[in-house]
Amino acid sequence: MNKKMILSVGMPRAGTGWIHNITQILVIGSGGIQAREIRKKYHLGKFLTEVNCNIGTLNSYRIIPVLAPLILEPTYVIKLHAGRKPLADILISMGLIKPTFIYRDPRDAALSVYEYGQSAKDNPNMTNDFAKIRSVEEAIDYITPYTEIAREWISSKHTFVIKYEDLYSGFDEIIQEMVNFLDLGLQPNQALELVDKLRPGVHAAKRRFTHFKKGKIGRHQEQFSPAQMKMCLDRFGDFLKEQGYM
Repeated sequence: MNKKMILSVGMPRAGTGWIHNITQILVIGSGGIQAREIRKKYHLGKFLTEVNCNIGTLNSYRIIPVLAPLILEPTYVIKLHAGRKPLADILISMGLIKPTFIYRDPRDAALSVYEYGQSAKDNPNMTNDFAKIRSVEEAIDYITPYTEIAREWISSKHTFVIKYEDLYSGFDEIIQEMVNFLDLGLQPNQALELVDKLRPGVHAAKRRFTHFKKGKIGRHQEQFSPAQMKMCLDRFGDFLKEQGYM
């Protein structure tokens, strides 16, 4: 396995915690190192969040120090929700960074953002951006810019793109394709055995740090009002057509 930093990128509430955990398990199983060890060992708390080592942005002042440990360390996984940047694109084209990107129907992502905000009302410990969302309309506003970020990553020939709905229905195939893309040196049976407990529907409620709640596809059709559905069509219509959601 060639050393690399893997960027686990995704649209918010699109299974990013799920695929990040899957990727990290596969990397550790192939001889890599936990990103939290990198964060602690190289004093990267300024650049990576504590729980899931999210880099926040690919600006050069962040990407350079976070990539530097690769000189001495094996492969590790960093999480991201943001868009591409020129320096990162160069490093990606050189193979020093290998990105994966997961996205889903933005209407379902918006519904999940809204529901997370609702659950935060009774939990003062929830302090992330979702906790500020108090209406479906605000959730749609929140997700809107991420469709353009999704287009950026989807258009990259160096990115392994995952449709959440495909991962949910074709887990084994996607995992095997991702392992090959990331060049982790794992046999198909090895890889699937490592992530068996992260299959769709397997003890989903008990998983830590996946932000994986219901995971059901198409729930927005049951929950959104006609006006909210129209708002989604106005905001996401082109993206929905491009990605086969309409």
